[in-house]
Amino acid sequence: MKIDFKKTLDSYSARHNVFRSLVVPPLRYLMIDGHGDPNIAPEYADALAALYPVAYALKFASKSLDRDYVVPPLEALWWAENMASFTTDRNKAEWNWTVMIMVPDWIDRTMFEAAVASAGAKGTSEASTEVRLETLDEGLCVQTLHIGSYDDETPVLAELHDRYIPDAGLTMTGRHHEIYLSDPRRVEPAKLRTVLRQPVVRSAG
Repeated sequence: MKIDFKKTLDSYSARHNVFRSLVVPPLRYLMIDGHGDPNIAPEYADALAALYPVAYALKFASKSLDRDYVVPPLEALWWAENMASFTTDRNKAEWNWTVMIMVPDWIDRTMFEAAVASAGAKGTSEASTEVRLETLDEGLCVQTLHIGSYDDETPVLAELHDRYIPDAGLTMTGRHHEIYLSDPRRVEPAKLRTVLRQPVVRSAG
């Protein structure tokens, strides 16, 4: 039976115009770091070209264990020295990012290394060797579902950062996290579905 983590993991569940607090368990990801405007930076396209072959190599390796699954959606962590570049001026040239694809907990280091070697041998991307396997433990988070273009996220993020989180007695920590439930190559911008997540901690006092 093929597992679809978007349906089995609560951390992929979000509702439009609703901010929800949840505890996200530690999850393991394929990751690559980079910097710059994702729309024009070759580094971003190269990172995606490296991630997907490794993710699919792991999926096929897992089938040999009789454990099949749907490759989870692309995700990314975003940050900048000036976080206003996300909510005010949208200066994407200042953005740092980590693009990620979640992998099941039964994928071991040997399978990962074999998948990276396989992707590299096929010459899919010179960045294949930069893919790493790492656990992300975000803990308490607030998230919502954004429907629309990525550039229309700004008022949602401003509401989340400037009103909801402080009003709930929380403080932001960690990095802004996005989960891309839609494929922008196949879905028009107005219908894109993106989970927006912010790790938080309870405010002192």
